[in-house]
Amino acid sequence: MIIKATALKLILTVAALVVTTTMAFAAPSIDAAKSQGMIGERPDGLLGIVAASTPEIKALVDGTNAERMTKYEAVAAKNGTPVDQVQALAGKKLIEGAPAGSYIMNAAGSWQKK
Repeated sequence: MIIKATALKLILTVAALVVTTTMAFAAPSIDAAKSQGMIGERPDGLLGIVAASTPEIKALVDGTNAERMTKYEAVAAKNGTPVDQVQALAGKKLIEGAPAGSYIMNAAGSWQKK
């Protein structure tokens, strides 16, 4: 019973994190890079560079990933869960929520259009 309650709390926390993360990182530059196929969502809850990039896009991806990792680590610490499990759950939610036509990384590490 305690394990189920902890798992439910973790799922709800990560779901809330994904919603706020998606909204917080909906900056036009990230959205534009996604729509142009330059960046996409990875299964580990981080952004990845899909195609040739600029230093500005790399900086946006690196900054976004650093902020996401800070949040993932906080959720993991709060729930006593390994950070990689939080990342995997967030990545799954972000990939599921990615719009059609955007790039997502599959489990094999290859980019594909959703």
